[in-house]
Amino acid sequence: MRWRWMMICEFCGGKTIKKKVRKVHWLRRQLFIIDDVEAEVCQECGERYYHATTLDAIDRMLAAGSLPVKQRLQVQVVGMPASNPA
Repeated sequence: MRWRWMMICEFCGGKTIKKKVRKVHWLRRQLFIIDDVEAEVCQECGERYYHATTLDAIDRMLAAGSLPVKQRLQVQVVGMPASNPA
C-alpha cells in the first residue's frame, strides 16, 4: 500500500483528502473560476487547502492567457447592509 501524507484541518481538526475542485481566483482585479484544481479538502467542514506551487501555476497560466475560456458568466456584486443592533 502506498503511503499518503495527510493534513489535519486547522479549523475543525478533521482529516483532509485530495480532490479536484472548482476554485474562485482573483488576479489583477479580475475574477476567474477554474475547474479541476487539486486541493486538500477537509472531510468534516469542507475547508480547502491549496499547495503554493498550484497557486503559482494558476497565476502564471492566467497571466500568460494560456488557459482557454470555457464559459463567460455575469456576476452580481452586492454589499452587506449595516447590522441593526438589537
